[in-house]
Formats: sequence, C-alpha cells, structure tokens
Amino acid sequence: QVQLVESGGGSVQAGGSLRLSCAASGYRYNRYLYCMAWFRQAPGKEREVVATVYNGGGSPYYADSVKGRFTISQDNAKKTLTLQMNSLKPEDTAIYYCAARYGGCGPGLSPTDWGQGTQVTVSS
Repeated sequence: QVQLVESGGGSVQAGGSLRLSCAASGYRYNRYLYCMAWFRQAPGKEREVVATVYNGGGSPYYADSVKGRFTISQDNAKKTLTLQMNSLKPEDTAIYYCAARYGGCGPGLSPTDWGQGTQVTVSS
C-alpha cells in the first residue's frame, strides 16, 4: 500500500494560486508504473478526478474544468506529486486528495491508495 500525505491547501481569493504537494512512500511494485492522481470532493458532490499522470512520465490527463489552469507534475527523485493551481475559481473549493494505483491511468482511474485530503477554499 502506498502512503500518501498531502500538504499545501488553504484559502485564497478568486484568481489566486495554490500549490498542493503529495509525498508518496511504500510502493510495492515498480513505482514508475504507478498512476498518480489528484481528486477533489466539493460539499454535497461526488468525488471527481482532477488530473492524472504516470510516475514514469507521459502526457497527463486533466478534467475539462481545470484544463489550462492546473498543472500536475511528479518529481521522482523526491517521490513527490504536485498540483499547481492557477486562476482559481470559487467552484474549485473542495477537499483535494492525492491518489495512486498500480497500472492504467486516465479519467476512469479507480485508485487503490488515498491520502487524507487537504482543504482548498476559494472566495469570490
């Protein structure tokens, strides 16, 4: 089981930026074959995928709602996943979760490992 610890959440005004980080450890298999992802869950809504990327590289996937504003990246040397969030909107307010799964990546990802979540609040 991969252990995931998020940090970097907080409160910001609309139009601002935040950077989330996720420290990962405990990979059971080749970590370059793990899909890493950010999900979010807003109050009263289902959890949704925000972005995914392989630890081994390749083109990331972004939800349409964040495309062009958010950037997912991984630093394999530091075993850290980040989510740079720019031009934030009130509708981005949610708990953001780091997640992982060995194998396939993309919008249909069903993670096996989850972080505890970090709150992001965007005020208008």
